[in-house]
Amino acid sequence: MAHFGTTTTGEAVEKITLTAGDLTVAILTWGAVIQSVRLAKIPYDLTLGSETLTDYEGSLRYHGSIIAPVVNRLSNAQAPLCDKTLHFQLNFNGQHTLHSGDAGTHLKVWQIVHATETECLLALTLPHNEGGFPGTRRITALFQVTAPASLRLTITTQTDADTLLNATNHSYWNLDGSADFTGHSLQIAADHYLPASDEFIPTGEIRPAHDMFDFRKPRPVAPQSPDLDNCFCLSTTQHPLRDVLTLTGQSNLKMTVATTEPGIQIYDCRHDAYKGLAIEAQGWPDAPNKPGFPPITLAKGETLTQITEWRFTPGH
Repeated sequence: MAHFGTTTTGEAVEKITLTAGDLTVAILTWGAVIQSVRLAKIPYDLTLGSETLTDYEGSLRYHGSIIAPVVNRLSNAQAPLCDKTLHFQLNFNGQHTLHSGDAGTHLKVWQIVHATETECLLALTLPHNEGGFPGTRRITALFQVTAPASLRLTITTQTDADTLLNATNHSYWNLDGSADFTGHSLQIAADHYLPASDEFIPTGEIRPAHDMFDFRKPRPVAPQSPDLDNCFCLSTTQHPLRDVLTLTGQSNLKMTVATTEPGIQIYDCRHDAYKGLAIEAQGWPDAPNKPGFPPITLAKGETLTQITEWRFTPGH
């Protein structure tokens, strides 16, 4: 563990390095960020990140972070819950809520519960009604590395009031160390995807995966081919951990993603020269406002556990 930096408000941020087999992963207490993922004999990082805390407080605020309580967009900055309508911060196009606004966990320093060579447990308490989200919520993030080259993240959330909860890790990946993700191929075990509006909000349609959005077999991806900021529908409920996605670089280095979650959002990093692909295992976005989408409600006294695992295999 090492000091990484100090926030603009004077809070210390630590960097925790985990190692097992061929994999070395660095985790920050700021935003529970996966700051670095290195594979033995590969001379570059596999995830986009920075060595500077001010970058994470600024333009890289979503890179590698855990985003909660609700990732992605909530249309018109509101959502129904039980017999109420909740209202949130307007931080996207002056009309919608993106990544929970300033109440998001990506903008907070998490506490270290424990840390060893191969795992660390971080925790955070979100106060009742912060950002419009009810309930005092306790969130923990357990990062574990295992040989030969696997990283598992378990996010666990408890609440003392009915609330909305849809957390994810928001890492960007480039398996070639290249300027952008040209040359990668992508495979997703999804028969359907969610088309989005010009404001990147799901239209409500659940569309069969076809043509440029059919990734059931490995397909090359490149900037604008296709434009990607969509959720791919893996299921309508959580499932036991299962493989759902494989990203392959030009060198044949592979990253296999397994998750319990019913959706996986792919974003092409168009805001930053397509440097990598964001791969976010999560519930379906804007679910409270879309009839027919799986709910993201977490009831008082209940616990939600979300697991995502990344396995890396070098090319040969």
